[in-house]
Amino acid sequence: MRWEYRLYFKTTNVSLNAVEGDLLVIAKLHDRRLLVIIAENESSISLQIEWLFGFSDLMHPGFSVKSELETEQDRIEFASRFILESIGIVVEPPSDTFLDEMLARFEGKFPTTREFSSYARSTLESHAIDTLADIDTTIMLWMEREEILFRTMERYLIADRLSKGFSYEPTNADVDVEGFLSFSLSVQNRRKSRVGFALENHLEHLFTQAGIRFTRGAITENRSKPDFVFPGIIEYHNPSFNPLRLTMLGVKSTCKDRWRQVLAEAGRIDEKHLLTLEAAISANQTDEMASRNLRLVVPKKLHETYTQTQRNWLMNVTDFANLVRERQ
Repeated sequence: MRWEYRLYFKTTNVSLNAVEGDLLVIAKLHDRRLLVIIAENESSISLQIEWLFGFSDLMHPGFSVKSELETEQDRIEFASRFILESIGIVVEPPSDTFLDEMLARFEGKFPTTREFSSYARSTLESHAIDTLADIDTTIMLWMEREEILFRTMERYLIADRLSKGFSYEPTNADVDVEGFLSFSLSVQNRRKSRVGFALENHLEHLFTQAGIRFTRGAITENRSKPDFVFPGIIEYHNPSFNPLRLTMLGVKSTCKDRWRQVLAEAGRIDEKHLLTLEAAISANQTDEMASRNLRLVVPKKLHETYTQTQRNWLMNVTDFANLVRERQ
């Protein structure tokens, strides 16, 4: 006699699009609900989920069961949080550390992204970080700290605003729907834009500390604005300056299909560089990047999420900093 389990379900858009070979993950949440994930075979999100749940080395090819998460990526860090939130799981900050200090320092509202990034770095000064000894580790540490601080403060400010309600007057029973929608939209927009600016802020600080010359956000041809130009925009616009000594760096916390935007920036520079914090981008995408003369820069710790062939092509942040330093 043989026992086997079968899944029966109603037809949905997901089941209609799923095909043999796609990744299927079924996980039990703490509240005893089931999370079912289906991802296209060999897509970036499927590779990211395999890495997140530790399925990259299956004991039984095609099928694996885990009673608990055991590997290093199971700790909720920056890359893991991005993957979880892309599948609809919101990760709360681990504590309210620094909340009172932030509310007092910033007078109960968010400061500029540059100010907040600077503050996040300052909270790690007691850890005696050697900024330049390991640039790759430093950038991940700073981003992780800022993310935790931002979510801590955001959660408090949103709860405080929601507690006041949305009505036209304190005693008016009519609900201010437009006010609520505007508030919700502002929260979403801030979340989307903040991470990219934070990453640029920390990179700018690292490059300055390393004595690397650059211009951030300068205008090149067709009003394009590459995130960083090395050694600077003056050299870039000088026709007598050797273009082989010019470097540009695009910065995107996650690539998705937006990496192609970088190709149109800085026409004088043939090889483009793009720094991202996205883990396990598919080989199809990185192959296309390479064919378009774009080189991906990824913090060293995230290289383990890529295949060995991809790692041979990837740059880490330290190597990129050394490259632009040599060209100067």
